[in-house]
Amino acid sequence: MKTPAPKIAAILVAAGRGTRAGGGLPKQWRTLAGRRVADWTVAAFSAHTDISEIVAVTHSDDDAEATNLDVPFVHGGATRDASVRAGLEALTGRGITHVLIHDVARAGVSERIISDVIDALGTAEGAAPALAVTDALWRGSDGAVDGTQDRAGLWRAQTPQGFHYDAILAAHRSYAGSAADDVEVARAAGLKVVIVNGDEANLKITTPEDFARVEKILRGTMDIRLGNGFDVHAFTDGDHVTLCGVAVPHDRGLKGHSDADVGMHAVTDAIYGALAEGDIGRHFPPSDMQWKGADSAIFLKHAVALATSKGYAISNIDCTLICERPKVGPHAAAMMTRMGEIMGLRPDQVSVKATTSERLGFTGREEGIAAIATATLVKT
Repeated sequence: MKTPAPKIAAILVAAGRGTRAGGGLPKQWRTLAGRRVADWTVAAFSAHTDISEIVAVTHSDDDAEATNLDVPFVHGGATRDASVRAGLEALTGRGITHVLIHDVARAGVSERIISDVIDALGTAEGAAPALAVTDALWRGSDGAVDGTQDRAGLWRAQTPQGFHYDAILAAHRSYAGSAADDVEVARAAGLKVVIVNGDEANLKITTPEDFARVEKILRGTMDIRLGNGFDVHAFTDGDHVTLCGVAVPHDRGLKGHSDADVGMHAVTDAIYGALAEGDIGRHFPPSDMQWKGADSAIFLKHAVALATSKGYAISNIDCTLICERPKVGPHAAAMMTRMGEIMGLRPDQVSVKATTSERLGFTGREEGIAAIATATLVKT
């Protein structure tokens, strides 16, 4: 008979108050590199294909924050081991075979560490990441060194600490007193815990200085996307052209299926390009008559919403309009403001400028207007 695949859960311990970190808010709810500390940790475990379920253990005072975690949560206890037990009990009857217990304040946890702990549980009752102590160790009192300590065999413990679910649940149920971590509980029950290689990036946020260290680590792995867009529309009869959402008086209009806003089309395509999502025609086919004469803001809002749904924020937009006439300069500020309103950006995140083609080509002959745009997207 084929052995069933393990069902692995993660418990994220987030019930502490984190007062040493400062900031007036428990550290797990403070912003770090664009999102909350807890959100980074949840994202790391959610992205791992071997993790089937996640439960967060939170303080009863933090329900307003915890409801935005996108994972189930239960209330913890007065001590860390009591909080972990609450998480373990919440997983009963769900067919869990293995569990990883992680301090939510270790927001820099990597896929490699999670995988190494899981792999080790294939042959071990428990596994946890750690770093060998390499610094000299002193004993001290009254601000002075009064002895040294041999560092041989000493390790700096990290999380996630992984175990066979039934074994660690039984260990917690029978444990009396308070434990520093789950390895201590497991060893008290006679379980053997093996060490896997930790990572300096997997540090636990404890002090205000730690926020800067972890933010640097997280931003170093940010996903930054660039996209470009290009569009052209020919002149036709009319008394104005719509450029970047602003009606500009002119003795001609622009021909197009929608409102022919060449600048907004180029920006929209730049966002789609950064997302590898094709162009406007893929999402709003010109053969579909419902888009006849449509306000191009519809297309741009769709591109922005798509970026948001994929976890990207727009950092900045740069659009260049290419034409001999009309003059764009007097209207550029209004265009930047309007584009910013549509995309939810500040005006200084949107650049709109113009150039001519020195009377060369179709724009030089005043047969139409072209636009090129670049969009920068950052994974949040």
